[in-house]
Amino acid sequence: MACSKITRRTALKQAAGATAGVLTAPYVRGAHAGGKITMGCWDHWVPGANSALTKLCNEWAEKNHVEVQIDYITQLGEKDKLTAAAEAQAGSGHDIMSHRDWNITVHHRMLEPVNDVVKALISQYGPTSPAAEYLANIDGAWCGVPATVGSLVMACCSRLDLYRQHAGVDLQDIFPPDEARYDKAKIDAWTWDLYLTAAERLFKAGFPIGLPMGQTSDSIDWVAVMFKAYGVELIDANDDIKIDSPETRIALEYVKKLMAVSPRDVYAWDDAGNNRWLISGKGSGIMNPPSAWAVAKRDNFKVAENCWTHPVPRGPKGRFVAERPQFYGIWKFSKSKQAAKDLLLFLSQKESARQLVAASMGYDLPSFKSFYDFETWKTVEPPLGTLYNYPPRGDEVTSVAGHPARPDVAAQIYNQALHTVMVSRFTQGQEKLDDVIKWASNELEGYRRL
Repeated sequence: MACSKITRRTALKQAAGATAGVLTAPYVRGAHAGGKITMGCWDHWVPGANSALTKLCNEWAEKNHVEVQIDYITQLGEKDKLTAAAEAQAGSGHDIMSHRDWNITVHHRMLEPVNDVVKALISQYGPTSPAAEYLANIDGAWCGVPATVGSLVMACCSRLDLYRQHAGVDLQDIFPPDEARYDKAKIDAWTWDLYLTAAERLFKAGFPIGLPMGQTSDSIDWVAVMFKAYGVELIDANDDIKIDSPETRIALEYVKKLMAVSPRDVYAWDDAGNNRWLISGKGSGIMNPPSAWAVAKRDNFKVAENCWTHPVPRGPKGRFVAERPQFYGIWKFSKSKQAAKDLLLFLSQKESARQLVAASMGYDLPSFKSFYDFETWKTVEPPLGTLYNYPPRGDEVTSVAGHPARPDVAAQIYNQALHTVMVSRFTQGQEKLDDVIKWASNELEGYRRL
């Protein structure tokens, strides 16, 4: 990873200056001198990533004479979510807590509005991703600050050698490691139709694409964006059920063909199943953040040196990639709200994000597109530039399963895995298409009433 040309001293000066200038009521050193902030943070899987966050917090703490205590909480067994739920119910715990996927929606009544922080960041760096705003802006109130740590998109990660040899597709040529070299005609040709053609050829060659189809987040994410690319809407923003449509029928017929050339056991995969498939050398591609590639560097270098991360296919209604932003929320019961806001503003500065992305080897993805020029994505290897196209570029738009339904309904759609259950009923259960749509409509009616 390339080192930044900005020195530590310069970075701190810039971040401190920005903090003082953009908050409506800036945290003033001395007002709470000697105070304490406690943080409950998602426990990163990349070695050294937690240390980078701790270092930044300690730098801010030393400058502002505030003690910062961090507890890193694993997501195994959903311990981070269970901890957040317990603290929300008890009305006590950490001042700042990390929140994944729908947790901001779940706990928004217990979270301090952070409009001042987020609006200051937007003024500095431009808009956040649509997915981040959808999940954290509840009725006009930002209830969480988009976090760099742990945020990701489910991009394609494909084997360059296998695609070239067996599918006749040069992904490195279509998506070079430089957006200025993008050829619109080539990118426009990367569609779900071409993806299916490639999948059929790769399956015939003995190297199928590995797309999970269980009731897991990895499964739901890719199916939801494929549906969206075909114009499928389950429930619209006005709470009207829209699933019974020609677009839904076309999408389900498409995915039936795709599942026919997938490994037979994808219906039973957990969220690590697609990673293992790629790392084994049997798989020609998956949709995932760079975690599988990173593990392959250690366990199967030949696979890693042929991996290329790139945008998902385009459908009739656009090119959508699943995003899972993480957020920092400040509990309403916190006694250090203003100091907590100041710390989060510091952690959200571009230089702070740069260090966090570097520490995660490019896995972490900030919600601000203006941050996508970081050197890390240009320089990690093998092969050189393999992660350049991981941040959404060109016409790729981030999305969340269930959008544009109101977030509490979308959360039910996601948690009940409606997308993948529909596919499973149609492809494995051999149910008629109209019966699957009727079943899903009844399910949506129930979610809407909750």
